[in-house]
Amino acid sequence: MAKAPVPGRVKTRLCPPCDPVEAAELAEAALADTCDAVARSGAPRRVVALDGEPGDWLPPGFEVVLQRGRSLDERLANAWGDTGGPGVQIGMDTPQVTPAALDEALDVLAAGRGTAAFGPALDGGWWAIGLERPDPRVFVGVPMSTPGTGAAQRRRLRTLGHRVVELPSLRDVDRIGDALVVAGEAPGSRFAGAMARLGVASVA
Repeated sequence: MAKAPVPGRVKTRLCPPCDPVEAAELAEAALADTCDAVARSGAPRRVVALDGEPGDWLPPGFEVVLQRGRSLDERLANAWGDTGGPGVQIGMDTPQVTPAALDEALDVLAAGRGTAAFGPALDGGWWAIGLERPDPRVFVGVPMSTPGTGAAQRRRLRTLGHRVVELPSLRDVDRIGDALVVAGEAPGSRFAGAMARLGVASVA
């Protein structure tokens, strides 16, 4: 799941200290890092469910489907419906994600260790969900972008009878403090490079 990195439409909670153009540059770097991790994972098929237009950040070998739906829960559900499964769904807020972390989520399904993989985010949301097959009931009606989203999403999975395997927690890049921590966790990433280039790394 991704949103095209257009100034004023992405990473607005990084402003200030960033301006909208700088926030969009950081969003593009995070998106490129995420796509790179996906490309280097063992996923046999790679799809970006996109809000907007593809750009130079998109590497070869990715399919693009347009997001559909009025709300985020609908868009998440429709992305599964448009791409199928089994699969793992992630966003663009965790540029520190590694191919190994994605492969772990894929292995939960491939090895039959669970019918769902769930990666909690430290802000109370989630960074990854793996499913054996599309099921709109997993997402529709779950409150999104709240501190309780992760707990509600996990509860929905279990209510639907899924055997949920927990993945390691990751930090989402929502605010500048998160960005500083994540850049430190992934010093060789495009995201860390963009932070340093913009001088954001010196902002406390």
